[in-house]
Amino acid sequence: MPVKVAIIAPPYPLEEAPAPPLGVSYVAAVFEAAGCHVKIIDYIVSRYTPQKLKKELDAFEPDVIGSTSVTMNFPAAADIIRTAKRHRPSMMTMMGGPHVSFDVEGTLEAYPEIDMLVVGEGEKTIMELIPHLMNRGKWPDIKGLAFRRNGEIIVTGSRKLIDDLDSIPMPARHLLPMSRYRALGFPVSIITSRGCPNACIFCQGRRMVGRKVRYRKVEYVMDEVERILSYGISRINIADDLFTSNKARVREICREILKRGFDFKWSAFVRVNTVDREILELMRDAGCDGVSFGIESGNPEMLRRVKKGITLDQAKNAVRMCKEAGIPAHASFMVGLPGESFETLRNTREFSQSLNIPYGYHFLVPFPGTTVREKIKEYDLEILTDDWTRYDANSAIVRTSALSPEDIEGFVAAFDREINDEWEKQVRDYKEGRGLPEDNFEVEGHFRMQLVYRLLSEDLVETCGRFPMNSVSDNGTVGMLCGKIEEITGFDPGLVRKTIEDFIDAGYIKLARRENSLAWYWTHNNKVDVN
Repeated sequence: MPVKVAIIAPPYPLEEAPAPPLGVSYVAAVFEAAGCHVKIIDYIVSRYTPQKLKKELDAFEPDVIGSTSVTMNFPAAADIIRTAKRHRPSMMTMMGGPHVSFDVEGTLEAYPEIDMLVVGEGEKTIMELIPHLMNRGKWPDIKGLAFRRNGEIIVTGSRKLIDDLDSIPMPARHLLPMSRYRALGFPVSIITSRGCPNACIFCQGRRMVGRKVRYRKVEYVMDEVERILSYGISRINIADDLFTSNKARVREICREILKRGFDFKWSAFVRVNTVDREILELMRDAGCDGVSFGIESGNPEMLRRVKKGITLDQAKNAVRMCKEAGIPAHASFMVGLPGESFETLRNTREFSQSLNIPYGYHFLVPFPGTTVREKIKEYDLEILTDDWTRYDANSAIVRTSALSPEDIEGFVAAFDREINDEWEKQVRDYKEGRGLPEDNFEVEGHFRMQLVYRLLSEDLVETCGRFPMNSVSDNGTVGMLCGKIEEITGFDPGLVRKTIEDFIDAGYIKLARRENSLAWYWTHNNKVDVN
């Protein structure tokens, strides 16, 4: 009998625009390639409750359960593993991901229910581990693990980063509830490389995937793109730490997209000192309709302090070239950096406004594994909490000698008030029939997205969509489903009806006869035939 492996995608705020979880999909693919029977239990796009988890575990009866997490949702992920272990003590439990990789002792000490951690880049470690999953005597011989033995925490040592990324199976997205993600409408993430050569003190990524950039074969990247498009996906986000680190390779990718005739839109994270007009125009021609620049600060000294490795002139030039090439650009800035003051915040506000592009502010989060956290005494910065649930970049969890957390939050709040005032006016104009068509479309899309959040996070299709067999016709169940959703959510009946009907037409939700009832349910992946 093959080993049964359940992999948890832990809850993550839908407001943060999560993509189908890439790390989970890679890990699932490795287990599946080794002959394991794998199930992804996704609580990103469905409601989590302990009772629901227990029911799913009893139905699947896994031998192993694992989860990944970032710092923000680590407590929720670890609690799910704890609940699972207590419910089925014979299961072997494991966790991986950036948070536990840089907080090994804290994790294993706080959660005795976790049997093992996979530290760092995990695919090759898991490949070596699979034949010995149930043989603890072999664990010390496998690099990249941490576990307890006789009350002592054992760390087996670092594993060399994977040289050949194409030796890893493609992400197992077929195990994800792709219809739910399609309903959510966010881009699907893909990587063409791993690694970042830069040394930003607030970044955790290079510690996980190294400073040397390792590239996948362009042919394999395009094959994966084709698989993604086969799900009916029309938007992809290239989630490389630095997509434009090698311009020759970017050219090769763009030309291959054009050669294969792929029709999709895509975006990428890029640095202001790695783009030029020619490369941006080629990206545009290949379907790129957005790039995101992490500029972080409008103060030159601050950029040097955090080792960002860019200048403000480079940022201005990059934005100008995007406008000339016809690619929309977005800039992100970080507040609460070491030595932040009212003056540096003013510099950042003035510079961000001067670019005349969409931009946003995020609070510094000193994640485990970052230079700023590990060398905190070298900086004008104080970390105020280790409550990991607050590590979401949505509030100030640091102070500097010049700024309190209230000062830092006040700066962002002033920006948010301006945005909110404009938005409220746009909504009023929409409701009163004065809005411009493009503004009304944006408002309608916002309300629809809020409804979709409720449908997914509260399992409303499942809880509202079951009816006695003889109480209503098949067609009548649509109206009854919509009526129940309207009653629970308070959303406009027309919006609810239109959204549900769109999902039915797209094949995301379907009606089934189950025992003595009719029940609406989400389809699994609704993959389309590409032939």
